[in-house]
Amino acid sequence: MASASPRRARLLDEAGLSFRVVPSRVEEEERPGESASALADRLAREKALDVAARLGPEPATRVLGADTIVVLGDEVLGKPRDESHAVELLSRLAGNRHRVLTGIAVGWSDDRGVLSRVVTTEVTMRKATRQELLEYVALGESLDKAGGYALQGAGSRFVVDVRGSRSNVIGLPLEETLRLLDEAAGLEADASPASRQEDLSR
Repeated sequence: MASASPRRARLLDEAGLSFRVVPSRVEEEERPGESASALADRLAREKALDVAARLGPEPATRVLGADTIVVLGDEVLGKPRDESHAVELLSRLAGNRHRVLTGIAVGWSDDRGVLSRVVTTEVTMRKATRQELLEYVALGESLDKAGGYALQGAGSRFVVDVRGSRSNVIGLPLEETLRLLDEAAGLEADASPASRQEDLSR
């Protein structure tokens, strides 16, 4: 897995998958004019291929890459820079519906190609006071998460509705990831390059 995220590792562990963690070195930068879906897809692909290239072709290894972003309106909200920024992000999300997009990609170290999908979940948050947000951010679970909150943690207190994959909001849409891995396994008998992309919106 091309990610150091403990949340993604936990989800894969709970699904009974065997894997090792090799974090990617890809910079998570948005390109001018790039849509949210294209951004999540590109970063997931780049992460998978970055690690695949470093592993080398022998033995051929399957690599899973993922990238999760939060989108409010048309604006991509990244991870907070500090606690003050986390409060700012959460204050914008409070009382509104936003989208969580995760790009997932499987690449191969023998340059076989890459498969990818983007999964979208809609999340609605209740209104919250500044004091509530300050107290939440002080818990310390905001800074490494897109949008500044953890659905699987104390951040769930602000969430009133989730439409789509809940695990997607945590960082990895598990059902879709397992389907993509099954698809990748089916292609491994075929030596020809594979490159397919699908956008899934639930």
